[in-house]
Parts: sequence; structure tokens; C-alpha cells
Amino acid sequence: MKFLKTLALGAALAASAAFSQAKAETVRFWYHFDNPANPMSDLVKKFETANPGIKIEAENVPWNSYYDNLYTALVGGNAPDAAMVKLFAQPRLAEMGALEPIGKQIDSWKGKADLLDNLLELNKGPDGKQYYLPIQYVVLYLYYRTDLFQAAGLQPPKTCEEFRNAAIKLTNAPQTYGFGLRGGKGGWDQWGAFVLSQGAELKPGGLTKPEAIAANQWLVDLFQKDKVIPPSAPNDGFQEIVAAFKSGKTAMTIHHIGSSKDLVAALGDKVSAVPVPKCGSGQWTSYGDESLAIFSSSSVKDAAWKWISFLAEGQNNVAFNSATGQLTVTKSGSADWKLHERRFVEATVQSLPFAKVLPQTSAVSEFVNTAWQTNMQQALTGQITAKKMMEQLQTLFAQ
Repeated sequence: MKFLKTLALGAALAASAAFSQAKAETVRFWYHFDNPANPMSDLVKKFETANPGIKIEAENVPWNSYYDNLYTALVGGNAPDAAMVKLFAQPRLAEMGALEPIGKQIDSWKGKADLLDNLLELNKGPDGKQYYLPIQYVVLYLYYRTDLFQAAGLQPPKTCEEFRNAAIKLTNAPQTYGFGLRGGKGGWDQWGAFVLSQGAELKPGGLTKPEAIAANQWLVDLFQKDKVIPPSAPNDGFQEIVAAFKSGKTAMTIHHIGSSKDLVAALGDKVSAVPVPKCGSGQWTSYGDESLAIFSSSSVKDAAWKWISFLAEGQNNVAFNSATGQLTVTKSGSADWKLHERRFVEATVQSLPFAKVLPQTSAVSEFVNTAWQTNMQQALTGQITAKKMMEQLQTLFAQ
């Protein structure tokens, strides 16, 4: 009898183990890290230890083919359960029906209160629903040379009027100019700080309003009349504005925290940052995003939510962002952030409440990739007027 009881107990335990094994869920997760110091394996281990019924298969997919691979996998029925995603992809993913709404999960999640203000609003889907959980971010702010400001007896500008006055005082052409404008490719977000902040909008009639045209004229005048921007500005891209700032040829420029380590390595405490100036009654800066999403095709949605929410919490999110060069999305992590100098973290966090994203449309894509650059260069060099620039850009948003 004792033998039979032992045998029965053994069979029950084996059956229980087999049942547990059958119940274990695997979450396939795609992400992209360029940094060889990849913390993902440690995060997976920590999560699996706390959640023994869930296994994470995390795949680092190269960035240059990330979205091609993702769209192909979704169409082919072989998509991951969850992945890192950017806002530019959200309209297409939503149109495909590929995204799982996660608003209810976010509302009941203990980590929601620790998310920085405005992040969930910025990441809302085209239909107002929440499909993305923020994981990292950057926003643009104003870099300034503390040594040049101190020598001129100036404080960093808080308004456009103060910005212009400081730029004029800091200019000693051709040695030094007040502001390094990115007039070449990618400079639309600098332009936005001065023009979108004053009422210009990428919609029908939004660029030809009197206040929008006046704001653009003000910026062009900084180059043509005040001459506080280097002559090279119409063709300057990212590398050029950073090099000019490092060398002291410019006293101010606009970028995000991703440039801070390089600038500190070159300049030490001669560089600092503040939010972009307030122009009139408005303030606008560009938000750079990365989030996590669960795909509607997943058969393990609850397990996938546990995983992505784990990555967005506290020290897990800090560890995640140690490999990205961007900032944690949490209040607790931001308060004790060690990967960038404190002054740049503060400029970023202070800028987040008024950060914006452009509408995700084909017209906006053309504006960002080709039209803005072409028209900005023509306006700066006098081939067209600042007003004509806005009229030509408005044709993209006629309807």
C-alpha cells in the first residue's frame, strides 16, 4: 500500500510539473540596441526570476532593417508579441490593425504615477487610444556657451526677445555668431521652436496666418538683417552646428541630450543648457520617442504586458536606458539619473511639458524630409521671401 501511495504521489507530481511546463508562456520581444554594453540579458533574467511562468525571447534586430522586418513579420503572421516602436510607425500599425490597446492596463498599473508628465498624451494613437507604453525619450533644448555668456555679462534667454538681444551681443563676426542654425536637412525642429511656438500649424491655413508668417520672417531676419547666424547656415547640418559650437564660432545652438557627453568632453563646464525660449505666448520643442507595444496577433498578451511594464518601471527603465543614450521615462529614475550631467537632465525634464510631435501624415513626411529644407535654404539665401516660403509649404497642407 505504501508503495502504491508513493507511486501515486510521484505520478501526481510529474503530472503537476508537466502541467506547469505546458502553462509556461513565451514572449517574443524585438528591440534595437547599437551599444555593445547590452543590459537586456540581465533584465530578462531578473524578470524571469520574478515571473517563473514566463520566458522572454529577446531579439536585438538591426536598426537599418528594423521596420522592414517588423512589417514583413506582421503581414506574414510571424510577428513578435511585443516590440520597441516609434511614433512615426503608429498610424501605419494602427491601420494594419496590428496594435493591441493597452489603456486599461496602463490605468491599473502601479507604475503609471511614476511616468513623467505629458508622455502618455504625446504617445496617444490616431484614435485617441493608448497603444504605446513610453520607454525612453529626448527633447530638444537650447545649448549655450557659459564662458561666452559670462564674458558678455548675459544670462541664458527665456524669451525670443531675450534670445535675439543675446545673439546680437554675442556676435563678433566673422569670429563668433550668436546662434548656430541648422538650415540644412533635419533643421525643421529648430525652426519649430521659433515658428510653431508662435501659432504656425501644419494644417490647412496654418502656415499662412499672419502670426505664422511674422514668426518665420523674424527667424529669417536673424540671418539676413541681424547677421547673428553664420553664413554657412543654409547648408549646415548636425555635424556643422556641433563643430561650430565646440570651436566657439557659435554661442548657442539647439539639440538634445544625446549630444551632451560629446560636448562636455570638448568643453567641460563651458557648456550648459536651458529650455528653448518662449516666443510670444507659446513655447514649442520637438519630442523624440521610443515606446513599447503589444501586437494584436499575440497569444500571450497578459504575459507581454507584464514584460513591457516591467521594462518601464523604476530601476529597470534606468538599466534599459543605460544602453540607449536617451532618458528614463520615470520621475524616480530622472531624480537620480547618473548617465548624463545633471544640468542637461534638468533642461530635458523642464522641456517635456511643452514638447510636441508633428502630425503623422504623408504631407508631414514630405515637409520633414524635403520641402522644409528646400524652402528654408531658398528663404535664407534670398531666392524667395520668408512669406513665399510659408505659402509654398502651405501647399502641402491644402486639405
